[in-house]
Amino acid sequence: MTKTTLPGILAMAAIVVASNILVQYLFGQWLTWGAFTYPLAFLVTDVMNRVYGVAAARRVVFVGFVVGIICSLIGTQIMGDFGPLVTLRIAIGSGLAFLTAQMLDVSIFDRLRTGSWWRAPLVSTLVGSSVDTALFFTIAFSASLTWIEPGNDVSWAGEVLPILGFGPQAPLWVSLAIADWSVKLSLALIALVPFRIIVRRLV
Repeated sequence: MTKTTLPGILAMAAIVVASNILVQYLFGQWLTWGAFTYPLAFLVTDVMNRVYGVAAARRVVFVGFVVGIICSLIGTQIMGDFGPLVTLRIAIGSGLAFLTAQMLDVSIFDRLRTGSWWRAPLVSTLVGSSVDTALFFTIAFSASLTWIEPGNDVSWAGEVLPILGFGPQAPLWVSLAIADWSVKLSLALIALVPFRIIVRRLV
């Protein structure tokens, strides 16, 4: 850890902790408040990548991954109305999705870093966010993966309903994933503004 990467590490840790707390609170029917804070992790990774390089970005991602594991371990010990706040499937899905998506983001950004200033952060975040959403919701809630944690009843997530209340029929978790993905894509565009400002100040 160096003084140059410390702000990025602290920012990533704060985002991961905040997201793990806010994911417990609903925003409307399809989202939690954590959906609005978690995508900021891609902004932190991309700023670190642009300003300090791939190695620094990967260090920040690793710290975020470790903090996420710690949050998950704590969550498994806190009991809610329907059992522990964090189940094994959620912990595995969250950790695997975060690490895979963020590392993919770092690699794609690095390949595109010589192009237009907006291309690397936008493309890497869009791809990373899509992979993150697909991995997390599939691992955490898909009926085909109940063998991961047979004792965890996630049948509520498999209830067949119109997608987002008006589309074709699909399991509930598909609507949750689409809503989450939509927020990530929107924030990927909005984050270009702070990305440009922060990078200009740091470079």
